[in-house]
Amino acid sequence: MGNSLVKSQLKDVSGFLTSTISSLESYLNETTISQMEQELPGDSAYYKLVLSNLRKLLVYCEEGLDACSVILQSEPFQKATAEKTLYRIFHQCIEEFFSPKNDAWFEDSRSAYTGKNSIKFYKSVPESVKRLVRGFEGEFQRVREELEFYETDYRTKMIQSK
Repeated sequence: MGNSLVKSQLKDVSGFLTSTISSLESYLNETTISQMEQELPGDSAYYKLVLSNLRKLLVYCEEGLDACSVILQSEPFQKATAEKTLYRIFHQCIEEFFSPKNDAWFEDSRSAYTGKNSIKFYKSVPESVKRLVRGFEGEFQRVREELEFYETDYRTKMIQSK
């Protein structure tokens, strides 16, 4: 893949991460478990798990944005480093959103056929959490489709180098 294409994808992902970070920070800075329980009385341990996963996603996105910024500012453009960064963003941000390691929620793969949102929570959550996640889902899906190439390409390069 050419330098200009990789650079443009890095810029696109950087914009996506900036927007995601802004929304996540706003939500997490304003939301407490007590507020979530006022909005919808429920399982506070589960609410804590959901908030914890959102904080982890925020950290991953911030790390990815920092890496994108460094690469975009460096001269000459480091294509191999950019590709590795996009691969890492795919795994740490995109995959963590759709399938968090701590099982705060899951992706319903059948939703692609129904036109509904694919993120499903194991338990009831306040509407504010649902709105936040629904607001991200389309962009996360778009970026996932764009970055899936790096998943297979990077693995192929790693196998060939051994």
